[in-house]
Amino acid sequence: MNPQAKLISATSLLLGTSITISSNHWMMAWVGLEINTLAILPLISKSHHPRAIEASTKYFLTQAAASTLLLFSSMTNAWFSGQWDITQLTHPMSCMLLTTAISIKLGLVPFHFWFPEVLQGSTMTTCLLLATVMKFPPITLFFLTSPSLNPTLLSLMAIASAALGGWMGLNQTQIRKVLAFSSIAHLGWMTIILIYNPNLTLTAFYLYTVTTSAIFFILNTTNTLKLSTMMTAWTKIPPLTTIFMLTLLSLAGLPPLTGFLPKWLIIQELTKQGLTIMATTITLLSLLGLFFYLRLAYCATITLPPNFINYTKQWQINKPTNILTTTLTTLSILLLPLSPMVFTVS
Repeated sequence: MNPQAKLISATSLLLGTSITISSNHWMMAWVGLEINTLAILPLISKSHHPRAIEASTKYFLTQAAASTLLLFSSMTNAWFSGQWDITQLTHPMSCMLLTTAISIKLGLVPFHFWFPEVLQGSTMTTCLLLATVMKFPPITLFFLTSPSLNPTLLSLMAIASAALGGWMGLNQTQIRKVLAFSSIAHLGWMTIILIYNPNLTLTAFYLYTVTTSAIFFILNTTNTLKLSTMMTAWTKIPPLTTIFMLTLLSLAGLPPLTGFLPKWLIIQELTKQGLTIMATTITLLSLLGLFFYLRLAYCATITLPPNFINYTKQWQINKPTNILTTTLTTLSILLLPLSPMVFTVS
């Protein structure tokens, strides 16, 4: 891809995200989301592979539908209340349409159908952007409108997302699809606490972004796309593969790693709100995700598969591990001791 075109896309992504998260007016938020959508499309389709073209088409159609619903929701609210302020969402129909629009943009169940397919057709770097940066503006809109949203609807979508994200990830052999369903399951955790403590939603999103970014950087370094390729990754760089296993367990939410922190805080807050059954349900559903995280960790560090065909085995990698990968993996594993500070802030 042309470096100038890549720079324009990256700048537009930064601009669109900044406009959406800093706006108070619905039209400005919509403009920021549209800039983001148009900026990411060239990055998805840059390989010119038929699967990449298909992914970019699916992404464009779903995001255009979501943007239309969001615009219609804001116009309906302005028609009935005379308010274009994001925090002044009062009409029930507008709240329902907004929940649908943001759920489509995030990939929440039952609007998740596009997300695994788009990630499967994209490069690792684009997958990282789709799973982290592109979810920040919709999460911010959810955060700003959280007092107006329907708690029952959000709770049902959150439980469904955690269940489907864990269930559908069990039988996948493509790493990008596994991480897509992992993202859907984590969005369920963020959504279930949105009404009761929106700050915890942002905390969970930030920690998810750190951990997922570390995993994508490691996969990009080892050039791993499938489980069968991951089984031979140990011979390339054993220390990085060991760190990869710990980062996967952190994403699964095992203590004493960083990923345990948001789940711990969310379960505690749900229990305080008297929602013990909901907290128990989503905790049990997270065991589905734990299974395929353990499967990935097992394939990466323990399994050496039999190979019946002749091929050139890679004994080392050509790309060095950069400082960003090192920083992200360190944070995704060792951030749990900072939990008292997070308690104080949230």
